[in-house]
Amino acid sequence: MYQYDAIDQTIVDERVRQFRDQTKRFLAGELTEDQYRPLRLQNGLYIQRFAPMLRIAIPYGLLSTTQLRKLASIAREYDRGYGHFTTRQNLQFNWPRLERVPDILEELASVQMHAIQTSGNCIRNTTSDQYAGVAADEIEDPRPYCEIIRQWSTLHPEFAYLPRKFKIAVTASATDRAAIRVHDIGLQLVENDQGERGFAVYVGGGLGRTPVIGTLIRDFLEPVHMLSYLEAILRVYNRLGRRDNKYKARIKILVRESGADRFAEWVEREWDKIRDTDLRLDPGDIARMQSYFVPPAYPDRRDSEVVAAQADQEAAFGRWVTHNVIAHKQAGYRIVTVSLKDPNDAPGDCTAEQMECVADLADMHGFGEVRTTHEQNLILPDVPHEALYTVWQALDAAGLATPNHGTISDMIACPGLDFCSLANAGSIGVAREINALFDDLDEQYDLGEIKLKMSGCMNGCGHHSVGHIGILGVDKKGEEWYQITLGGSAAEDAELGQRLGASVSRQDIAPAIRKIVDRYTEVREGDELFLDTVRRLGITPFREAVYG
Repeated sequence: MYQYDAIDQTIVDERVRQFRDQTKRFLAGELTEDQYRPLRLQNGLYIQRFAPMLRIAIPYGLLSTTQLRKLASIAREYDRGYGHFTTRQNLQFNWPRLERVPDILEELASVQMHAIQTSGNCIRNTTSDQYAGVAADEIEDPRPYCEIIRQWSTLHPEFAYLPRKFKIAVTASATDRAAIRVHDIGLQLVENDQGERGFAVYVGGGLGRTPVIGTLIRDFLEPVHMLSYLEAILRVYNRLGRRDNKYKARIKILVRESGADRFAEWVEREWDKIRDTDLRLDPGDIARMQSYFVPPAYPDRRDSEVVAAQADQEAAFGRWVTHNVIAHKQAGYRIVTVSLKDPNDAPGDCTAEQMECVADLADMHGFGEVRTTHEQNLILPDVPHEALYTVWQALDAAGLATPNHGTISDMIACPGLDFCSLANAGSIGVAREINALFDDLDEQYDLGEIKLKMSGCMNGCGHHSVGHIGILGVDKKGEEWYQITLGGSAAEDAELGQRLGASVSRQDIAPAIRKIVDRYTEVREGDELFLDTVRRLGITPFREAVYG
């Protein structure tokens, strides 16, 4: 992974020093709340319902075990012993004391981490495929390009006060595991007919109050032009994006109202002015960044025959291998999903002890690296095949081996009304009630892949608009109600879900999901997946099941 140089470290250390002084002056009454607010947001600090919330940047979801142990230590020392992994591959602490936040930032800086640009109208954390570098189906590792984007965008003076927040995602596979089409900019590494590699560029995606699927504006962009093209897009948006209405300020609104073709013309004209400036990447610059992400020296291994016997003898291990373990590009290794979806816990929550357990396993049975996912799980990317049983035992003892990856209980959910001051309804309690109705793993496996995504408000942090089943919390005269959408997808077949009908009450939402799934089992054809069934039949059969 990328290692800070002296410039990187100086920037992060200086930001800590500045914010320590700003916080001290605020607590002494020398800064007003209005003066302090933009300063704290620039450092990822929100004020939630009950306490501050600090959002930590995890660039493209990549953590060293040293960094993960530091997060565990901070959770134990400064919070309530746990953290919450988010759909932007970041980590949030929900209970830090305001006066101690500068101390947390100093701790983070000691392991090359920070909270810069995890909030505010700026370029946020760049996300990527959680299997980057180890996926058998990728063209090449996209992380070097993510790191180039991170360095270009961090504290970029021209884009520090955009009309609204801005999000970029990068993938290198035909199978989109990074949800690039629901980002402001999505980059997909592709090969043209001549075998040359470049980027397909999608613009104007986004969720929230007005969900939009991104549009392809350029089907091939040479990697040397990546930064200049991104800058051209940002300049057009910064100049023409709405600033008079925050609900219409995202780039998706500009692209939709201007038309994708016209927007692309604006970008191309701006790009012509800057494509051959210092923003042009020298091939040596790309190669230098790629040198930080050279694959480890994998010892030669073969798959172990013992693992199959262990899976046959111990059903729980067999289920975990089937559902939470996938192929690796290197023979004799596997990619392991560490489930943060225990039915009794909030999706994405992870205790300090669990973080330390995962870090230990990554050191003992890997190369000291852990990934976070936009589906709120963790990844052990390099597990030797013969070590799977040992890894499973340790994860199982830590409550991290729920064998449910890709099932209905592997749901995405924001913290909702339990924490967030913007939320209209709870998410965590609803998640538990839904899990209680689907507590039979064999039934979940029979149902197949169902991506259930839930948000507590229109901001859509739980990606409900692109869930196979989406749940949105709404407020009705102070009461919690929920809207349901069906048929969405954030993958390469990206599509917005269709609203099923009128919102349902708090007590009826979990039973409504049960009715939808029961109707699916009645009308599916053979092993047809839920999403395929909805696309074949439309939402009418499911509407009838819920509303009569």
